[in-house]
Amino acid sequence: MEENKNLSTTYNPKEFEERIYKNWEEKRYFTPAADKSKKPYTIVMPPPNITGQLHLGHALDNTLQDILIRFKRMQGYAALWLPGEDHASIATEVKVEAELLKQGLKKKEIGREAFLEKLWEWTDTYRDRIRTQLKKMGVSADFSRESFTMDDNLDKAVRHVFVKLYNEGLIYQGNRITNWCPKCQTALSDAEIEYEEKEGSFWHIKYPLVDCDEFLEIATTRPETMLGDTAVAVNPKDPKYSHLIGKKLLLPLMNREIPIIADEYVDMEFGTGAVKITPAHDPNDYLVGKRHNLPEIRVMDDRGVINSLGGKYEGLDRYEARKEIVKDLEAQGLLVKIKPHTHNVGTHDRCSTVVEPIISKQWYVKMESLAKPAIEAVKEKKTKFVPERFEKIYFNWMENIQDWCISRQLWWGHRIPVWYCDHCGEIIVAEEVPNKCPKCQNTDLRQDNDVLDTWFSSALWPFSTLGWPNKTEDLEYFYPTSTLVTGYDIIFFWVARMIFSGLHNMGEVPFENVLIHGIVRDSEGKKMSKSLGNGVDPLEVIDSYGADALRFMLVTGNAPGNDIRFYPERVEAARNFANKTWNASRFVMMNLDKDIMKKYKDNKNYSLADKWILSKLNSLIREVTDNLDRFEIGIALQRYMILYGQNSVIGI
Repeated sequence: MEENKNLSTTYNPKEFEERIYKNWEEKRYFTPAADKSKKPYTIVMPPPNITGQLHLGHALDNTLQDILIRFKRMQGYAALWLPGEDHASIATEVKVEAELLKQGLKKKEIGREAFLEKLWEWTDTYRDRIRTQLKKMGVSADFSRESFTMDDNLDKAVRHVFVKLYNEGLIYQGNRITNWCPKCQTALSDAEIEYEEKEGSFWHIKYPLVDCDEFLEIATTRPETMLGDTAVAVNPKDPKYSHLIGKKLLLPLMNREIPIIADEYVDMEFGTGAVKITPAHDPNDYLVGKRHNLPEIRVMDDRGVINSLGGKYEGLDRYEARKEIVKDLEAQGLLVKIKPHTHNVGTHDRCSTVVEPIISKQWYVKMESLAKPAIEAVKEKKTKFVPERFEKIYFNWMENIQDWCISRQLWWGHRIPVWYCDHCGEIIVAEEVPNKCPKCQNTDLRQDNDVLDTWFSSALWPFSTLGWPNKTEDLEYFYPTSTLVTGYDIIFFWVARMIFSGLHNMGEVPFENVLIHGIVRDSEGKKMSKSLGNGVDPLEVIDSYGADALRFMLVTGNAPGNDIRFYPERVEAARNFANKTWNASRFVMMNLDKDIMKKYKDNKNYSLADKWILSKLNSLIREVTDNLDRFEIGIALQRYMILYGQNSVIGI
């Protein structure tokens, strides 16, 4: 009692947040055991990338998870919140490579092993930093079970799945069109591409018909790719061109004959209604080429430089080649006009280089048979999206899914468990390093240089973190997990892949619910970014106002799936409200004594006012419990604020 009377008159979280958190950890409040007498409730934390500071999006994501896990912990569940980090292949490699360049070192000069040592040094530093940041945010996660996508057991899980899928005929190697970064010289996933609206041009070019004076006019935003054209397509229903289908054109500058083909892919109303087809440099053209058995002529190397198949333009960068091609077309009277054109251009999100679609040899996962049960699982509500409207995004992607390119031309990541025998040409796919070729007994084997797409290991996160493929007590008790909390921007990149991976490897869905939240925008509704300079460091906010004030602000008015805006004044108002709660609690504690506690030990001494207060409390508990069970976290907070008479404090 005496300690309570000495409480500070001012709410100052710096004095107690770190001390209280340390006490929680020491008493292992966040470390549940596999207790058969209790019902488990599990959340796996979406693993932040080891590339830098956590941002407000992480603060929101973890605040929502923390509320749910503490709620279930209070209800008596064995509540596990499992934290961890993602190795983020490309992002981390780009960061470390940039740091080395500052020291005058280049990745390829120091070699793979030395570069990986630098990456592990980076990993240790940033994992520790992320762990510290999460604790400062007050997350009640079980750091004794913390995982990392490159941990030995998670690497074992990755190799196990690769070999399993390969043996089932679901992994194959093939030449297909891929998104390619000429700077990083690696294939990219859709998740690693940002589309920016840029001012460009439509170049209208004459393609002469063979043996007559007619020509077709086509329009392109990428003249340099015409060097690899293998056809021009028109819509079979277009009366303007029906008489030309099957005839030949002379490809300008290359003097190569190419056919005019009919394909419904062509939009008769767009451009000239005639489309150049370059199967090796455009994903749509690639599909058209497959339908019509067209040659695939790749005219650029991995650096985006024109190769020997590009004729006189060999050795020129793609944009230098564009200038020369346009100049030559104009000189030959084949350039009709140039029209300004605004269009979305795909760039690599890590280095801002414009992505080049290129045919290359990669490893792929066949997706059709994996997607089907994952679609059914959501339709049957084995996994439920909150809000339900986000099922449409999931179904749209899964029902139109393409085979998944899983190889990356990087050094950081899970190296593909494939070895080649150059002596006899045998390919060995194995979980452990083979000692010799099973076909010719040669011991000089060469491992595939590529690593796996980061999402390949992330897809296994709900069960690999619990010990799979080993049969562990944690896996048996805590899987499947209960709720996944994540943003709407990675439903198909991560959520969908976890669902089909869980079903295929574990035989059941990885989580019962997927709570989708929006992104945190600035006070004007703009997306926060370094380029705009409107980002907010959550740790600086915590340093000024405390973790509770930041978390309170992030939850205020929060509705599943909706974006929220960050208002500094609302954080300050939340801090002021916390101060009022602090002082009210202090007042009560200062007036508690043994006689009062003895008097109220038995409810027969309760006054009418006491009973009214308890009735309001029980009603609030019931309503808030119902709200939290429905993931209506913002509404639950609002009910408390209204009861407290503070519904206008922070703008509710």
